[in-house]
Amino acid sequence: MYNQEPTIRRVNFSFSDPEEQDPSEKPKMGQPVPPPYQEQPNAGYPESYPNLSGYPSQPYGAPGDPQGPYTQQQPYPPNAGHTGVTAQPTVFMISTPASVHMPDYLCYSIFTLLCCCFPLGIAAVIYSASTQNANMAGQQDLASRSSRTTLILNNVALGIGLAVYILTIILSLNAYGVFK
Repeated sequence: MYNQEPTIRRVNFSFSDPEEQDPSEKPKMGQPVPPPYQEQPNAGYPESYPNLSGYPSQPYGAPGDPQGPYTQQQPYPPNAGHTGVTAQPTVFMISTPASVHMPDYLCYSIFTLLCCCFPLGIAAVIYSASTQNANMAGQQDLASRSSRTTLILNNVALGIGLAVYILTIILSLNAYGVFK
């Protein structure tokens, strides 16, 4: 059953005669053939639309006349009473000053995370990311508050870390009997 060789059949692309078609292939769907295309310039549309605006209808141009239907207008003389050149006023585009990006102290936060005080370092990294997001969103107040908090957390973590290192050195030297 599973080791049978594949069956090769002839594909018939001409579906004009159902008798020539392979019986294992699907039969035609039985849908009618659409009618042939016929050229109809205004199929389903009225010849002209009624004027509902209340204004008189205007012709769309007159054949053979370069001015169109408005031939009663006189062309504007190029120098009729004008002796000078009119210049457009100069417009200066002044960009608004770019918002000042507050420092995020990310490197300082990573240093305090790894070397000084782990819990305060994590909080400093989180506030540093908050500062970056506020800078990108243009929220100046939130960025300055987050930056200030990041700096305070980093300074406190550095102070705690230095105090722990100094106390560790003093206690280890006292244990060896250096201070007698």
